[in-house]
Amino acid sequence: MRLLAFLFYLLTSVSVLGQSPNQGALLQEIDREIDRFPVYVAQHEGLIKEARKRLNAAERPAVKYEDALQLYELYKAFVSDSAIFFLSEAIKYADLVGNPSETARCRCLMAIRCTNVGMYDEAQIILDSINIEGLDKAALGEYYKARTNVYNELAYYTQLDLMRQQYWQLAGKYEALMYETLPPQDPECMLRRELAKQNAGDLKGSMKINDEWLKSVEKGSHPYALVTLYRFLEYKAQGDTIQMMKWLKESVLADIRNGVMDQGSMWELANQLMLMGDIDHAYRYISFTSDCAGRYGSRQRRWQITPLLTAIANDYKAKSERTTTQLWVLLGGTSVLALLLLIAYFFVRRRNLQLAMARNALHLTNDQLATLNQELQDANNQLSSTNEQFAVLNAKLKEANVVKDEYIGRFLSLCAQYVDKLDNYRKMVNKKMKNKELEELYRITKSTELKEEEIEELNQNFDSVFLHLFPNFIDDFNALLMPEVQIHPKEENRLTTDLRIFALIRLGIEDSSKIAEFLHYSVNTVYNYRARIKNGAIGNREAFERQVKELGMPQ
Repeated sequence: MRLLAFLFYLLTSVSVLGQSPNQGALLQEIDREIDRFPVYVAQHEGLIKEARKRLNAAERPAVKYEDALQLYELYKAFVSDSAIFFLSEAIKYADLVGNPSETARCRCLMAIRCTNVGMYDEAQIILDSINIEGLDKAALGEYYKARTNVYNELAYYTQLDLMRQQYWQLAGKYEALMYETLPPQDPECMLRRELAKQNAGDLKGSMKINDEWLKSVEKGSHPYALVTLYRFLEYKAQGDTIQMMKWLKESVLADIRNGVMDQGSMWELANQLMLMGDIDHAYRYISFTSDCAGRYGSRQRRWQITPLLTAIANDYKAKSERTTTQLWVLLGGTSVLALLLLIAYFFVRRRNLQLAMARNALHLTNDQLATLNQELQDANNQLSSTNEQFAVLNAKLKEANVVKDEYIGRFLSLCAQYVDKLDNYRKMVNKKMKNKELEELYRITKSTELKEEEIEELNQNFDSVFLHLFPNFIDDFNALLMPEVQIHPKEENRLTTDLRIFALIRLGIEDSSKIAEFLHYSVNTVYNYRARIKNGAIGNREAFERQVKELGMPQ
């Protein structure tokens, strides 16, 4: 176990040190967006393609000027040479329009472009060629902005202290003129004022300017990337690493998602990660930035990247050497572990064979027990089935006994009543004959009224006894029928002819001829009643009479 813990420690020590979970999530998001960078570039190229179409289709110089200026804006952070070309086209069309201020403004933009790619001589020649007399405020402000920009860059990169001081003085002079000419909300003015506050140590003042600047740009846009880059510098000056990395990420993502090739924020991120010891990400990001700078065509950006790229490459090489050493240590430890695992394998294999033999014997015993259990279960099931059959037979027997007792009592009672009725009828006939009332006697014996009364009384007795034995028969019987054919007797404790036929079937009298004999109907009439009722059954009509026989049977 100690050996495993040691190996695990060696493996984890190879990973990047000092990387927080939040920073890991931040870098993962950036990595995903870098993978999608070709998509964003394609989207930006689509915008350029549409703008080129509009420029080619335009006829008036004023429209061509606006289209060329838009193409310059699209190429400004995408391809330097193309940006300069379309800015030259904009200057040409501005000359055709005859607007000196717009021509001067475009020349100032050209000077700024040249400055940004390290072409300082060209930038000064362009600015020297501009006559500032009669220019409007926008063009004049752009001129002072361009002068400020070129002198600041020359002061930063010159190797001569004397020249640096002269450049700083000239930059300060034109910066003051720029503030007087341009509105305070101009991005360049805000940037310069923020840097001035920051260099003076007034971090609260510089942050306040950045807050105002941030509110004036659209989130996720290319200007947003510039504002958030300077916001990163604000928090870096304050020593707030969490906020610093958060806003640097915002700037990096905005550049990537806008298909920007001139990326300063990614260069800063690579530098920060190198300082934190995350050489892998730093190398990937500086390589990505270097590739974008090559596609952009900026000598200045390549000058900035080359020292950092060299430093990161050296750190990456040193890290690779350390990792190789660690891997050799891991390989040695793994070899020892593999030998121990091989010994453990043979030991475990031997024990497994012993366990397998015992498991097979146990499995054989379990199979025998399972067979016996199955036989016992089959016997129990057969016994249970027999018991259920006995229970059903016993229930039917009990029911038959109840029916028998009830009907025997009623039968004896009816027999006694019919003996009395026959004797009374005999006395009546004897009396009529004695009194010579033969005509009256003939009329009485000819009428069927007596028979009908007796049949009605018989049916009433049958209904009473049957419903006494099966009080829920009508409801249970209707439950087997569709609603439209259900039978509801008009009189309480009475059955209709339909119900009476199926009541006899419930009692076990299924033969239509016997039912007809009992009810004094023809066999065809009974058959028709049975067929009509069965046609209205909810379920299988063939099983209907079997279901009727089970009504009221104890469960």
